[in-house]
Amino acid sequence: MELDPRRLRVLRAVALRGGVVDAAKVLHLTPSAVSQHLAQLEREVGQPLVDRSRRRAGLTPAGQLLAARAERIEHELAEARRELAELTGRATGPVAIAAFSTAVSHLLVPALGALARTHPGLEPRVVELEGPEALRELRTGGLDLVVVEYDADDPAPDEQARDLAATPVADDEYRVVTPADWSPPPRTVRDLADRPWVAGPPGTACRRALERISRQYGFTARRMHICREFPTVLALVRSGLGAAVVPALALADAPPETVTLPTVPVAGHRRIAAVRRASPSGPEPLTAALVDALQEAAVGLGLTPVATA
Repeated sequence: MELDPRRLRVLRAVALRGGVVDAAKVLHLTPSAVSQHLAQLEREVGQPLVDRSRRRAGLTPAGQLLAARAERIEHELAEARRELAELTGRATGPVAIAAFSTAVSHLLVPALGALARTHPGLEPRVVELEGPEALRELRTGGLDLVVVEYDADDPAPDEQARDLAATPVADDEYRVVTPADWSPPPRTVRDLADRPWVAGPPGTACRRALERISRQYGFTARRMHICREFPTVLALVRSGLGAAVVPALALADAPPETVTLPTVPVAGHRRIAAVRRASPSGPEPLTAALVDALQEAAVGLGLTPVATA
């Protein structure tokens, strides 16, 4: 019996993605081509590998067995790529990265620029994506690395999921910003107790920071506006519609009409981290090089490096 490793890779993608159509997107094939590979593999082994009786494609016991073997083959190939990168000093090939918008602009773009000079064989694909959807894409093979943010009081993604591994990139301190033309001008956070706020959606790092500030200063923030993207938040602040908590990185794009409160103590920080799929042999060479470049870009922006044990 001959087994084509390329078709095993297709079967692995179907197992990870839960269907032919999603697997085709990851493999950059048409759904028809994926189905043809599966049909040929089934002919080679002489039994069905995909349970087509359900709406969402699942694998038969034989399919699960071969998918597990395909996973082991993928780990061996990853180890081979790692050894070649150590031998040549260069990592090559495609790498798919997702990040939130300010990380794309200020961290990922300079990191990829630096890598292009040292790793000319790099083939990056950038997706502006965050949250559970980005982590799902990571788990199922659609992405190789996800740049995430989370409030420093919250657990890291890899503390909540054993199939993920997170490497800190930097700590980004929060700042309170207010409109420049508010009268009387606020001097401390207590002066903002009765003012409107531009808050992040529930669960976001900046929303957690605003809740912490409110508890610390004994008031309930008037969350008049809910916005996720920092350019939108800063536009509302500039227009006089509210104060906001934003990380220092977001202020790289702050308009001059937006001011910070210099007397306000730092309201903690968010952590920026790079998340990959966990592997016993460690990160792929390209993802390891990219994480290093992200850390260097963060230092260049004046963000706080994270000490690692």
